[in-house]
Amino acid sequence: MIPVAKPILSGDELDEIRAVLESGILAQGETVARFEDRFAEYVGTDYGVAVSNGTTGLHAALAALGVGEGDEVITTPFSFIATATSILMQRARPVFCDIDPETYNIDPDGIEDAINEKTKAIIVVHLYGLPCDMNPIMEIAEERDILVVEDACQAHGAEYYGRRAGSIGYAGVFSFYPTKNMTTGEGGMITTSDPKVAERARMIRNHGQSERYVHPILGYNYRMTNLAAAIGLSQLKRIDHFNEKRRENAKYYDENLNLEAPIVPDGCKHVYHQYTIQVEDRDGFTRHLEKEGVGYGVHYPIPIHRQPLMGEYNGQSFPCAEEASRRVVSIPVHPALSDEEREQVVRAVNGYV
Repeated sequence: MIPVAKPILSGDELDEIRAVLESGILAQGETVARFEDRFAEYVGTDYGVAVSNGTTGLHAALAALGVGEGDEVITTPFSFIATATSILMQRARPVFCDIDPETYNIDPDGIEDAINEKTKAIIVVHLYGLPCDMNPIMEIAEERDILVVEDACQAHGAEYYGRRAGSIGYAGVFSFYPTKNMTTGEGGMITTSDPKVAERARMIRNHGQSERYVHPILGYNYRMTNLAAAIGLSQLKRIDHFNEKRRENAKYYDENLNLEAPIVPDGCKHVYHQYTIQVEDRDGFTRHLEKEGVGYGVHYPIPIHRQPLMGEYNGQSFPCAEEASRRVVSIPVHPALSDEEREQVVRAVNGYV
């Protein structure tokens, strides 16, 4: 079976891990600090704050920005549920806005209508590795004095008119889960150029400490380990290569699949965390892929507003998100694909559609 995702690890990761093991300092320390600095430099921000995963990164970023009880945060209903639950963790209220059916990202035209006096922030999600249309979103936010958080958990290295995802809003958040474009095993990163947000995020991830055993604010144990950061340092050296391979694989699919390719708007540099297509009979299609030895993913079969957890939203309707949830399928696009595997994927897909 060709897997839909496959992390690529090399001897360099082993060397970095060995150095940490030999140092005896396994928890957060100098290796984490190096990874933070290098990742922030890569993204194009002044600060990076390493955390234990993307979800804790979203939560800590919202807390650091002052989002709290009674606030509303506009976001997309078509994402992993952590985008919304991070808002609930701060006792704020998610307000959903439908997606652009061509990009799967939040539709800027709908954001203005969702804003009211309680709106504190907007969380945009650069879904599948494609940046949102950030210029109109930032214009709206700046005119209305609203914070913008970029959920860039699937968009390491993606660009919007020359700026990398995670550097455009007030804060960006990345995940380093094993299926992402780069990994630390588990881990995440908050990026920002605001020194106060960075300082507060560092306190929040470490029990609210300003100095040892002094706790001015509520915090959590959201720290990254040196072992995870060691993997990240090695992966970061190769992220551009990984992304270029993903784009090569995507181009091959664009040219050879007998169906509509994912759209890439002008000004956007897609990093293809997922190569996502739409089919009418998804159950039949995925059964066919399984028979042909091709892995797949469905991201996401239930929109957030229809999740059991989100009971108060279950009666709302966001037609574009709901239609996408019914039809999307992601096929293997990871950089470890061989030419023969790419050909096998194309034969399998074209053999059904």
